[in-house]
Amino acid sequence: MAAASPAEFERVAREAAEAAGRGLRERFGQPINVRSKGLHDFVTEADDEAERTIVEHLRGNYPDHSIMTEESAPDTAPGGYRWIVDPLDGTTNFIHGVPTFCVSIALEDERGLVAAAIHDPLREETFCAHRAGGARRNGETIRCNDPADPHDSLIATGFPFRELSRLDQYLEAFETFVRSTAGIRRAGSACMDLAYTACGRYDGFWEVGLSTWDIAAGALLVLEAGGTVTDITGGDGYLRSGDILAAGKKLHPVMLRTTRAAFGR
Repeated sequence: MAAASPAEFERVAREAAEAAGRGLRERFGQPINVRSKGLHDFVTEADDEAERTIVEHLRGNYPDHSIMTEESAPDTAPGGYRWIVDPLDGTTNFIHGVPTFCVSIALEDERGLVAAAIHDPLREETFCAHRAGGARRNGETIRCNDPADPHDSLIATGFPFRELSRLDQYLEAFETFVRSTAGIRRAGSACMDLAYTACGRYDGFWEVGLSTWDIAAGALLVLEAGGTVTDITGGDGYLRSGDILAAGKKLHPVMLRTTRAAFGR
């Protein structure tokens, strides 16, 4: 099968994310079965249904691509492309009726991230990007914000509930950011935090102990929106480590000094 263009991959990711989002919107606020995958880690019928919708759409378009999803074992079909899927980021919010959750889909090849879509079904917002093609929200170009003074910045984070062994380091960075920014937000969805960083609602985002599907799509959005994405010590292994720092090009090195000081020893 001939390779599609990055723009075509973006279109398919958007369609799959929005199709899954329609089901999540219908399910939200309704009684639902919940099971535990581990400490502070839950999955619902809605996650499973959204995943099936996405996988069917992707497989129907690209049967030779691999697919990695949060809720199932990796599909290792041969081919140079791999889809990275989080069918419901913010499951704990969803369970408790908190209206902050989204669908996240990314595609990578041997060169890195190719295309991405993050869909917020309640606000009907879809954030999309493809390699060297910029980033968009509902079709309109978006750019990272880059305040001249870090003290004017609004940044986002997520608490390291799966990385309690690094809680002291996290709290050290958190205190520094509390003292040096205009505010910190914790919404409970890393995918959405990265999308908001890409469109300038947040000026930066950092978190540790995430999974690849939590950050792949959002990382490409930030990069294509003119920002910088690294791990918390400045390296490029954030998709493997799950430790991420994303911000505009001027704010990123300022934030990096704080996370390096806290985590880099």
